[in-house]
Amino acid sequence: MATVPESTDAVVRAVDVTRRYGGSDGGLFSRGGERAPVTALDGVSMHAAPGEFLGLSGPSGSGKSTLLHLLATLDTPTDGTVELLGTDAASLSDRQRTSLRLDHVGVVFQRFHLLPTLSARANVALPLVEQGVGKRTRRDRAAELLEQVGLDDRLDHRPGELSGGEQQRVAVARALVTDPDLLVADEPTGELDTDAGEVVLELLDDVATDRAVVVASHDEQAIGATDRVVELRDGRVVSDG
Repeated sequence: MATVPESTDAVVRAVDVTRRYGGSDGGLFSRGGERAPVTALDGVSMHAAPGEFLGLSGPSGSGKSTLLHLLATLDTPTDGTVELLGTDAASLSDRQRTSLRLDHVGVVFQRFHLLPTLSARANVALPLVEQGVGKRTRRDRAAELLEQVGLDDRLDHRPGELSGGEQQRVAVARALVTDPDLLVADEPTGELDTDAGEVVLELLDDVATDRAVVVASHDEQAIGATDRVVELRDGRVVSDG
């Protein structure tokens, strides 16, 4: 496992972050027929540094996926700040935040989120299309990443022609194609058997050399592969180390 760098080198940092849902935030919950806010995170502070493979653990409903989405700038906190590369994400417009995420964050989802009509190479290249990268460069970069994840013989296969483990490796390659500073993964082994999950976890560990990798999971195999674990319960950090 890598040595955890000092927090001053953090790629992403959450400072006293609270996230509530309900009322004007949407996501309504009923209590006695009235709208009631739900607090998913309550005063959470943590960081992830370059070269660190960090785990977010806790039972269902503990807030780990909510925190992961905030770190990835897919959402903004109700209170507190999330700083990505020193920038407070909530201070940006939606367009600026999208641009920041596209350039600096890679996201891996539990259910892969691959487009079924596209080849593995075309799926991996999608973020480069959004960046306006030329076709030949996109194809070469996607092929390079698929080779890195051991799928150089699957370039033209569509998701339906791949196993679950292979689809997740395609998803990891897609998350890496822009060379992000932060890679986040939400339950990346949740749809995989033990052997396929181990391959994906080894891959995530390997790419956490010059970037921060944050994995949210309740899977002991996934959390056991990380360098450091932030444990959440009822929306609060109960341990960090």
